[in-house]
Amino acid sequence: MTGCSRHATQAEDRRRTPCSFRVVDFFNLQLPRFRPRRESQWRNPIRRARSRLSYQRLPTLAVGRVARAAPDGYTVGIGQYANYVLNGATYPLQYDLLKDFAPVALLTINPALIVAKAATPAKDLTELIVWLKANPGKVTAATSGAGSPSHVAAVFFQNSIATKFQFVPYRGNAPAMQDLVAGQIDVFFDSPGNSLAHVRAGQVKAYAVTAKTRIPSAPDIPTVDEAGAPGLYVSNWHGLWVPKATPKDVIAMLNAAVVDALADATVHSRFADLGLETFPREQQTPEALGAFQRAEIEKWWPIIKAAGIKAE
Repeated sequence: MTGCSRHATQAEDRRRTPCSFRVVDFFNLQLPRFRPRRESQWRNPIRRARSRLSYQRLPTLAVGRVARAAPDGYTVGIGQYANYVLNGATYPLQYDLLKDFAPVALLTINPALIVAKAATPAKDLTELIVWLKANPGKVTAATSGAGSPSHVAAVFFQNSIATKFQFVPYRGNAPAMQDLVAGQIDVFFDSPGNSLAHVRAGQVKAYAVTAKTRIPSAPDIPTVDEAGAPGLYVSNWHGLWVPKATPKDVIAMLNAAVVDALADATVHSRFADLGLETFPREQQTPEALGAFQRAEIEKWWPIIKAAGIKAE
């Protein structure tokens, strides 16, 4: 994973050691926003570990690379809750999501939008729920693969309103959205960054945001609490982890670098363009990430296992 010396155990030594800093960046999302400030602080080149693997397999294998890496502070993993929460219930993993990693910081969060094809007769979420319940087993729900965030969110939704969907898996959100725009699929739980342009163009309908508060990028779209599905909270979030046994002083320095980057106005602006929000400062600690990850596992694993979802 890294060609760096493993004998530099103090944080100050890591700032000065002339070796590369390896980041396993699953979705090419966070790393470019942190690069200028972080790289100057560490004084070492940042290298991204990439792999030509399938959409579904890449994150799982990438997390495994982090788990097997030396706990020397030079290999870190940036991932989303699918990698560090959902996959534990859908894949036979060769690592433990809680025991084999040390949390560093929560990064960003973005709730989903409940969107439907433009021809859907419902004018709001309450009417949509009535329509869905009147057509059990007939409504098609797009997913970005078995066990994906969009799949688990749709299962959560159908359970909460006591109906059934036909799940149609796609190789990612983009092709799913293409079929939703074309009217081939009925509903989809999608990210605001992928959906809002189509909503604004009138190509799909947005019924609610799956969070307690409205999102800045779409203040006109009501929350699920406001729209008629209270408590239907689903958010995709990103965090930073290192291998277990990484020294606490190194974790503290990595955390400080993240906090510094997240406080930058340019970073905030870029994240806003992507429909992402950063966590409040008090939630950017290693302890907060650890507690949040455990809470998400406790929430989602029973739902996944009850539905019999297994990754393909």
